[in-house]
Amino acid sequence: MSALYDFLEETKRTGRAVGNLLGLLHVLIGRRLVRSDGAVISVGLTWREMASALKKVRWEKSAVSELGLAPAALPPRDRERYWYAAIARARVDSAQAIEAGNRLAEALQAAGYVVSTSPRRENSKSPA
Repeated sequence: MSALYDFLEETKRTGRAVGNLLGLLHVLIGRRLVRSDGAVISVGLTWREMASALKKVRWEKSAVSELGLAPAALPPRDRERYWYAAIARARVDSAQAIEAGNRLAEALQAAGYVVSTSPRRENSKSPA
C-alpha cells in the first residue's frame, strides 16, 4: 500500500487530479495502475480501501464538490466514512466516470505511469 500512498501524495502535490476526482476514483477502483518501472500501485481497490487511502493522505474534503456533492451532507466526524459515502454516491462505473478516467489516464501516462483500459460495460444484446 506504500506505493498507493506515495502515488496519492504525488498526485495531490502536483495537482494532477484537481478538477477530476471522479477520474481518480475510477482509475484507482476499476483499473490497474503501474509505474513505468513496473511497481504496481493498484490492481483495483475496494471502496473501503479507497476511502482509507484518501483519509490517510488527508485528501481535501471539499473536493467532493467536484462530484456534485455537498461536503456538509456527508458524515462530518469520521473521515473514512466521509470518503466512503462520497465514493458510494460518485457513480464510479458511469460513462462520465469512464471518460474522466480516460482523461486522467492520459495525464498519468505522460507522467510515466501505465494505466489499463477501462472495463467495458457489456451490452445485453447479442451481436447479430
